[in-house]
Amino acid sequence: MLDLVLPLECGGCGAPGTRWCPTCAQALAVHTDEPVVVTPRLDPGVPVFSLGRYAGSRRAAIIAMKEHGRTDLVAPLGAAVGDGVARLLAWGVVEAPLTLVPAPTRRSAARRRGGDPVTAVARAAAVPGTTVVAALRMRAFTRDSVGLSAGQRQRNIEGRVRVCADVSNEVLVLDDVVTTGATACESVRVLQTAGVRVAGVLAVAHA
Repeated sequence: MLDLVLPLECGGCGAPGTRWCPTCAQALAVHTDEPVVVTPRLDPGVPVFSLGRYAGSRRAAIIAMKEHGRTDLVAPLGAAVGDGVARLLAWGVVEAPLTLVPAPTRRSAARRRGGDPVTAVARAAAVPGTTVVAALRMRAFTRDSVGLSAGQRQRNIEGRVRVCADVSNEVLVLDDVVTTGATACESVRVLQTAGVRVAGVLAVAHA
């Protein structure tokens, strides 16, 4: 009866009767050579890693989580992030103790979404030897970056990210999607200016 009122469908492909189907789970799985290094148009000065392309079920899941209130997708996305972080630790790219710092979200967007989904994904990753600190905040009146060019994104966010919490460990910045790299650049810059050691950026997807 509940399925008739609120149809249950996969957050990745729309398959009925399940919130997250095995096919989409396999598409989100982190392979032995992942995460991969990507090169956004704006270079943050630290390595940028991605778990996969912003396409298919990965893209659909991110949009459903952020824009359609599918908080049930935090768990599978968080599990993928956890596997990616564990791989970076095993490779020696980052070292424990490690702090995951979510990229900042506009406060108006976070209120509309019932919270910050990137922070929720970071906390769901649950990797031993890591902690999550929401150390970055976006200042008011920052525009939505959708539709902006690389230069416009950079000007839009420049000077609008601030550090709001102390971080003592090495940091890995976590973002949902890296497009031009503007948010990553500003996040890394303000953390380093505050004396924080930033090892890199990890994105759930790259465009």
